[in-house]
Amino acid sequence: MTVAVLGASGATGRHVVSTALQRGHHVVALTRRAGTFAPEEGLDEVTWPEVTDVPALTRALPGTNVVISALGGADKGPTTVCTEGIRSAVTAMKATGVARLVAVSAHGVLETHDKSLYSLAVWANVAERMHDKETMEQLITASGLKWTIARPPKLSDHEKAGKYRAGTDLPIRVWSSVGRADLAAFLVDEAEAPRYTHACPRVTR
Repeated sequence: MTVAVLGASGATGRHVVSTALQRGHHVVALTRRAGTFAPEEGLDEVTWPEVTDVPALTRALPGTNVVISALGGADKGPTTVCTEGIRSAVTAMKATGVARLVAVSAHGVLETHDKSLYSLAVWANVAERMHDKETMEQLITASGLKWTIARPPKLSDHEKAGKYRAGTDLPIRVWSSVGRADLAAFLVDEAEAPRYTHACPRVTR
């Protein structure tokens, strides 16, 4: 396949790029700055400095089979990176006929924003990022695309375990987490063989 990765230079995005390349896919990596990745066979790096730049993204997507979004906002303060990036992606995908979207969100948004200890803790610490992901999810579910929204708990930089658990009703505890490398494996697995189309699976270790 040809896989376009939004947020390719981020901590999770880099794992998505490397995982897809290792599996023999062609990768179009959307980055804010040129030269983020060393030249590699099967990798095309495309500079996308502003997530609101729909024309630049539209030029990058022809021939793409699936878009994987690993966009994320700032740790603190207001952010709209995920919302604006996905708004641009939906427009560009429709213009270029790309139907499949796999996006990273977070457990604790929308109907999972409940009174659990995990949800209370995450909203107390990164509420602005959660608001951004809620708005992003609403754009995705209204897009008419063949979408999957991954909702991991806390992300870690642990070494790849080579396994993960995914499901729409997995229990998430305050200590729940998943390594970014294993989350990337799920995202690429879902791009290769969709199991959760029009669903929001939780992904944890």
